[in-house]
Amino acid sequence: MNRKELNPDSSPQAAFGARLRRSREAHGWRQDDLAERTGYSSTHVSAVETGRKVPTLRFARSADIAFGIVGTGDTFEREWREIRHGSLLEGFPEYVGHESRAAEIRLYEVGVIPGLLQTPGYASVLAGSAVKRGAITPEQAEERVTLVAERQAALARTPPPLVFVVLDESCIRRPIGEPAVMAAQLDRLIEFAAGPTTVLQIAPFDMGERRPFNLPVYLLTLPDRSLMSYAESAQQGHLERESTSVLPLLTAYHQLQAEAQSQAASVALIEQLRKGTP
Repeated sequence: MNRKELNPDSSPQAAFGARLRRSREAHGWRQDDLAERTGYSSTHVSAVETGRKVPTLRFARSADIAFGIVGTGDTFEREWREIRHGSLLEGFPEYVGHESRAAEIRLYEVGVIPGLLQTPGYASVLAGSAVKRGAITPEQAEERVTLVAERQAALARTPPPLVFVVLDESCIRRPIGEPAVMAAQLDRLIEFAAGPTTVLQIAPFDMGERRPFNLPVYLLTLPDRSLMSYAESAQQGHLERESTSVLPLLTAYHQLQAEAQSQAASVALIEQLRKGTP
């Protein structure tokens, strides 16, 4: 049997395949054995290992189950997300995987509407702007817009998660795209606030030094009640899984909610801005 030598440095896809082969051989399994455990054919396993076939999310999750690494910090699912969303900041693809299963989601954003609340038009304008700046490729821009839709679709589950969102006032006052794009986005915020499992608040400019965060913060409560946070700057993202480190952020988030405008006052402000858009 011919054995194709792998170069894991040639591409993320090749690295995935090489790792899959190493893991399989470490367990003393043949390709047929892994195929039986994942529900795929041995031909499919071989194609992924040699980089001839791009792994899917379903395949990555099946491999995690087969190797017993579900819920660890180094899953095949995490590697798949890094392949799929290579233009995103470190830690964010893994965060998105946990977000889709979280019982409670808390967000604080500055300057832009967070992805979970973006309309397709708003998301496309942001991605297109990044292409024009040369920050990402058109293909990566398309992936970003697709990711926004996937994240929103993943939250339409039963039962839905509780979602708490605090937006810095700059998010709703900063115009993005044509007036019609911003008008649709403001309508989306009003619709979100009306949901039975959602809360939307605006942190006004005059909060001043009482605002506990200067950068975006994302907090998750997972089904087992463990906590996780994700925070980012312009060039770096950080995922924190240690609850003792996340608890101070959760406390600060509660303080932020107490100082921010009520949902009713926040919606009234958004509606006031909406009247000024066509």
